[in-house]
Amino acid sequence: MAFLFKIKSLTAGYDEHVVLDNIDFTVSENDFIGVIGPNGGGKTTLLKIILGLLKPISGSVEFNEPLLKRSRIGYLPQMSAGDNSFPVTVTDVILSGLMIEKGVAGRMSAEDRKKASAVISDLGLEKIKAKPLTQLSGGQLQRVFLGRAIIGAPRLLLLDEPDNFVDTSFELDFYEKLHELNERMGILMVSHDVGTISSHVKSFACVNRKLHYHPSPEITNEQLSEYNCPIQLVTHGRVPHTVLQKHE
Repeated sequence: MAFLFKIKSLTAGYDEHVVLDNIDFTVSENDFIGVIGPNGGGKTTLLKIILGLLKPISGSVEFNEPLLKRSRIGYLPQMSAGDNSFPVTVTDVILSGLMIEKGVAGRMSAEDRKKASAVISDLGLEKIKAKPLTQLSGGQLQRVFLGRAIIGAPRLLLLDEPDNFVDTSFELDFYEKLHELNERMGILMVSHDVGTISSHVKSFACVNRKLHYHPSPEITNEQLSEYNCPIQLVTHGRVPHTVLQKHE
């Protein structure tokens, strides 16, 4: 399987405050990696490095240029309740995902609108395509912004805490759609909900200043401790429960 990008001996941070320290990381075609770690551990910084929004202090990011350029990366940022306040329609938002390649002043062609229609159909948004964002539920908003991220047919999709704003009724559909997308693109998904995403991802990257790659969707508290990844592990079963560290 060909690689999409390789991070080599990379250190990054803000105003000389190191957030990621000498990390190595390779993402290949059709990877589906859950990125986990504590708040402030460097997960979002890792995404900024991949997107080219932050320059490393040292080290490098090597892209497999025949397969992936930064313009072929789809990005779904963290969402909040305020993200539906813009007076634009569903179709307008999805079309805006083509602005990277066309430029802000670029005119949308008939072919562009054909792409948007295909994405709208694929995500089940036909009935609301003309509605403004202010009239949408959380799950509908998530589908709209996912549509914006994938309209350019990216080879890599970055998701930053997508489960923060998903309706419970839409959660299964959302992950089923990600599985379909994973057949034609690699996916990196930042999430705090290890128990839920472990049913969907193929592997984990534990990020807390350092980066430890775990090549399996099954991860234990002992392994999280070994990786210095102090997050809460919630397991799911007939009776959902939380596994806590043993008290001394």
